[in-house]
Amino acid sequence: MEQGKDWIYIVQSESAPLGAPPLAVGHQTEGTFNRGGSIIDEQTKFGRALGYGPKEQSFEITAYAEVGDSGQTALEDAYDNEEQLKVWRVYTKPNANGAHTAYFAYTIIENIDVSDPTDGFAELSVTLPIMLQAQKSELPELPADLIAFAQYGFEAPGETTGAFPNQTSEAPAG
Repeated sequence: MEQGKDWIYIVQSESAPLGAPPLAVGHQTEGTFNRGGSIIDEQTKFGRALGYGPKEQSFEITAYAEVGDSGQTALEDAYDNEEQLKVWRVYTKPNANGAHTAYFAYTIIENIDVSDPTDGFAELSVTLPIMLQAQKSELPELPADLIAFAQYGFEAPGETTGAFPNQTSEAPAG
């Protein structure tokens, strides 16, 4: 059974150069993939006629705000510069093909909200309406550092030093 914690959102600016890696939105607490639409509902002399109208989709991402997080900065920059943002909703557990189930869409930022509670972490909430319709496919194996950003993996005693996520596996020079 899938769990919400196994889905992450990665983003990329429309102006990212070819071959640029995607950016994970750090400290995600929630993500929502909304799919809905309107219906055509008309009364005729013979009864009600129903049909599908336009579909509407959006992503909503909620995260604890962190100054300097590259994924969160990409969201803010897209809003500030009125640019499109490429978004992938990715299941971090590999499927039977060894790939990651993913949804991809071109989006724009509808709104960014930051709450500043006095008794907790600041929270960032972003609504991203999807242009046309999200496409479901697979991504090849995700880079280990991207998965590690969303969750840490196993390590042997003495393999790293420092607090997660800033640990290092290299001895200091000298």
